[in-house]
Amino acid sequence: MPRYLVSDRVALIGALVLPFLVALALVPFRSRLAETNEALILVVAIVLVAARGTRLAGVLAAVSAAAWFDFFLTRPYQRFTITDPDDIQTAVLLLVVGLLVAQLAVRVRRLEVVTVTDADHLSRLHATARLAQRAGSPEAVVDRVRGDLTELLELRGCRFEYGSLLGRPPRLEHDGSVAVGHRAWDLERNGWPEGEIELRASGNGHYYGRFMLAPTPGSVPSVQARRVAATLADLTGSALDTALPGEG
Repeated sequence: MPRYLVSDRVALIGALVLPFLVALALVPFRSRLAETNEALILVVAIVLVAARGTRLAGVLAAVSAAAWFDFFLTRPYQRFTITDPDDIQTAVLLLVVGLLVAQLAVRVRRLEVVTVTDADHLSRLHATARLAQRAGSPEAVVDRVRGDLTELLELRGCRFEYGSLLGRPPRLEHDGSVAVGHRAWDLERNGWPEGEIELRASGNGHYYGRFMLAPTPGSVPSVQARRVAATLADLTGSALDTALPGEG
């Protein structure tokens, strides 16, 4: 199972369990703490869940926090009933603030992921370009790019074929799109086509080979990741062109 799916499932479980545990831990102090302070502590629990999970996890944490605040920390205790108007207002504010904070936390998390991903992409391209410029065997570039493509596109496997094109497998284009024959394939909606996916490596107008990608079922890498993958294939083609000028 992909790591991000495991992380999201853990966050959903945490959305149910963490507010419950925090509210339960506050029970011995409920006579000494103001309800607003208890609510603020529960907001922290919502942030912890939202920062690690999806928007759904954040929303679920906010609803869970409001429910357990009602059950454990407002009179009558151990009942999902609130009689004090001030407690009702605090519970509603906890839910609203929790939902807003969850949205913000998820947005910040997404921005952080984009930034880290961009830095990782640039690092891969820079390292491969430097390797391609060095004198030596182009096979080293092929091997490096095979590993990069496997991680970048979450592949089950990746191999490189030298020489002429055989067959007409689905192919990953240089703009990040996927084509099956002459038709565009909706990767986001349909997932990867069946079988291996072709990613061609050309340099200076000459075709030198192709990476054959074996996708992991259920994985859909971003358009940005697919475009970086195509650029890595171009760098491979350039390295092969330098070593084998005029061939292909």
